[in-house]
Amino acid sequence: MPSTPYSLRTLLAAGLLSLATLGPAVAADDEVTMFKDPNCGCCGKWAEHMRANGFSVKEIASREMDAVKRQAGVPQALGSCHTAKFGGYVVEGHVPAADVKRMLAQKPAVTGLSAPGMPQGSPGMEGPYPADRYDVVSFDAEGRSAVFASH
Repeated sequence: MPSTPYSLRTLLAAGLLSLATLGPAVAADDEVTMFKDPNCGCCGKWAEHMRANGFSVKEIASREMDAVKRQAGVPQALGSCHTAKFGGYVVEGHVPAADVKRMLAQKPAVTGLSAPGMPQGSPGMEGPYPADRYDVVSFDAEGRSAVFASH
């Protein structure tokens, strides 16, 4: 059998190396730890939305959500049903993955984002009812907030 310049072993090694250097769609430090009430169903739907958009989500059931929110620095007025931590930020409630990705790319000097309340039609809150218009709000440790995105 004639010798070829590239053996099958060399081609396979090169292919594996090129796959390894592509990296994941979302960096490892963007793995989401989401705290939720054990009886909440919409929180799991938000986690599914995040997974469908390339995030890894670890769900932790907690009956101490008020304490989780306080520890995370979520202003009471911006509270929702679940609190997620990742990438050095806090995400409160049903914030769309696109807004989270924008925050991670821009790296603003904020504590995090919130979709206050539980807006109908937001990720995890889809249903037969008309979607609400809602804002995703950024917030910082000093209590300042600003509209980050409108939906």
